[in-house]
Amino acid sequence: MQILSVSANHYASNRNYLNQMHRLRAAVFGDRLEWDVTITEQGERDQYDDLLPTYILAISTDQKVVGCARLLPASGPTMLDRTFPQLLERGSLDAHVAVVESSRFCVDTSLAAGRGGSLHQATLTMFAGIIEWSMANGYSEIVTATDLRFERILKRAGWPMSRLGDPVAIGNTTAVAGSLPADRASFDTVCPPGYRSTIEHDGAGPLRSAA
Repeated sequence: MQILSVSANHYASNRNYLNQMHRLRAAVFGDRLEWDVTITEQGERDQYDDLLPTYILAISTDQKVVGCARLLPASGPTMLDRTFPQLLERGSLDAHVAVVESSRFCVDTSLAAGRGGSLHQATLTMFAGIIEWSMANGYSEIVTATDLRFERILKRAGWPMSRLGDPVAIGNTTAVAGSLPADRASFDTVCPPGYRSTIEHDGAGPLRSAA
């Protein structure tokens, strides 16, 4: 399994992976979690996919997308500010330039490979990839809107979230907004053995797991 980051200028060359990503999002958010999302024959997408985000993808050895997340600078239009302001204590994010928003995080936990620990390896690989990309691009904080189930997963991973407001019932889930650190200590905590990525750090190459 390897982490791949896909920025807007690389969408065309990674179209197959992005198509897989949208189908995975449809399967997780629409079919499994039954969220109120827009799904077409191409998969799940929303208006924030039109803002040229960077996608973090976990790619299996057989070239399948098994995890994904969408990253946008929190200083611009974000899902938290525009769609879920009720999750924020002050009703707005008021983010500084070192904050990035992560949204549409999901993994294919049905994979047999990667099971065995308290969390699936695909989940930990995605956590590490998001942190690594954030650090490499000058971000020290990650904000997100999620649910109580995922908040517990973050805590189990040793990467606990600091809430930005009280939980709110939205649709068929209880949502909550939070902030996460993007630093080397967090990366080392969540990073699974054998972690690999293509994310560069100022010419120093990608990070590796300690194991």
